[in-house]
Amino acid sequence: MTILAFITAVLALLLAPGPTNTLMGVAGTQSGIAIAARLIPAELAGYLTAILPLTIVGSRFFAEFPVASLVLKSAAAVWVMFLAIQLWGRAQQEGRLGTVTAARVYMTTALNPKALVVSFILLPSTSDPAFISRLATFCGLVVAVALVWMSAGSLLSGGNPGKRARIVERVASVWLAAVSVLLIVTVLKS
Repeated sequence: MTILAFITAVLALLLAPGPTNTLMGVAGTQSGIAIAARLIPAELAGYLTAILPLTIVGSRFFAEFPVASLVLKSAAAVWVMFLAIQLWGRAQQEGRLGTVTAARVYMTTALNPKALVVSFILLPSTSDPAFISRLATFCGLVVAVALVWMSAGSLLSGGNPGKRARIVERVASVWLAAVSVLLIVTVLKS
C-alpha cells in the first residue's frame, strides 16, 4: 500500500463517527478545543495499547482462539453502551454536564473496533521496514482527526456550552447506543 493510499484509508476510517470521536466532539462542546486537546494523549495511548499487541501477535492469537475476538467485541459493546447510558443520564440532569475524562477516552479508544482494522488491515507487519513510519503517520492523523472532532463540538456549542452541550450529549448518547447495538449484532451473527 502506498503512503497516499494508507493516509486516505486511515483518514476515511478515523473521520467516521464512532465512540472515540463522539467523546472528542462532546469534549469540544463542553470545554472548547484548548482544554479538550488535553485528551489527545489518552486517545493515542488507547490506540497504541490496542494496536501494538494486535499487530505483533493478534492475528495468530485470534486465528487460534476465535472466541477471543467475540469476547473483545462484546467488551467493546458493553463499554460503549455504558458510556451511552452515562451520557444520557448526565444530559438529563439540569445544570450538570457529564465530563469527558482522559480515562474514558483511553478505555473507549482501546476497545474501539477501528483499532482492529488498523492492526489487521492497514498497518504492515512489524517486520516490514515501513511499519514505524506508518505507525507514526497514523499517530499524526489521530491527532489531526481528534482536533477536527473537537472543533466541530466547539462550533456546536457556539460559546455557550450549557444547553447546547446537553443536546449534543443526548445525540451522542443515542449514537453510542446504536454503535453498541451494532457491535452486539455482529457478535450474535458470529
